[in-house]
Amino acid sequence: MRGYLRKMDVVHQDPVDYYLRLGDQELHLNPYIGKPIKLVYHQSIECLYCGRATKKSFSQGYCYPCFRKLARCDLCVVSPDRCHYYEGTCREPDWGEKFCMQPHIVYLANSSGIKVGITRVENLPNRWIDQGATQALPVISVDTRQQSGFVEKAFKRHVSDTTKWQQMLKADGDTIDLASERDRLLDELEPELEVLRGRFGPQSIRPMPEAEIRVIRYAVKQFPTKVVSLNFDKTPEIAGTLLGIKGQYLLLDIGVINLRKFTSYEVELVDE
Repeated sequence: MRGYLRKMDVVHQDPVDYYLRLGDQELHLNPYIGKPIKLVYHQSIECLYCGRATKKSFSQGYCYPCFRKLARCDLCVVSPDRCHYYEGTCREPDWGEKFCMQPHIVYLANSSGIKVGITRVENLPNRWIDQGATQALPVISVDTRQQSGFVEKAFKRHVSDTTKWQQMLKADGDTIDLASERDRLLDELEPELEVLRGRFGPQSIRPMPEAEIRVIRYAVKQFPTKVVSLNFDKTPEIAGTLLGIKGQYLLLDIGVINLRKFTSYEVELVDE
């Protein structure tokens, strides 16, 4: 099985089902847990958008010209409060309409501890799975990505917005009472949320008190005691026993590899 690597597909089962994607081919990875696998990088990268060959991948899978011109590679994608769609300067207004001018959810998740995040409604629960979250709870609904960015920015003054990936890969962590954390944070942030309602409208920032906590379990036979990061650029052939899968990481007995980081790399799965 050989092709250009894509983000693994996931299905929220108990535990999560993972599917390796190489070009148009797809392979269910869960049955390989506990078995030896070998991945070979064939020194070729193909832009995720235009398909041209590139020596380096930018923004997880793009060539440099596409990285420079595509709105999906803009800074506002990771800092949505900086969205400039309303200024008429979006590099891809049609894409912005489909991606940014859509309902978003602000959520709390437990990956390496409690964190805040945002995503479009249709991305759930896959967004949580990609982050290796074991619990997640929708907190606020808004109408656009920009609005979610402002809400997230307010939350970030009280709770982290990042995952400590090494810690996330060492264990599932302790259970957190996300509902209590939600209530506490909403009380503390009410003045800031009211300011945002004054800016965007009284119904723009909508708490979700009826939302339920989602629990996610991963297929991991054994967590590593020490997280060693593997890299196709340094080690084109990676072989070891697959101990589990969490987030977008393969956990091998020789280390861990974030497959999403190597989107668009030409990779072969070799039978051992």
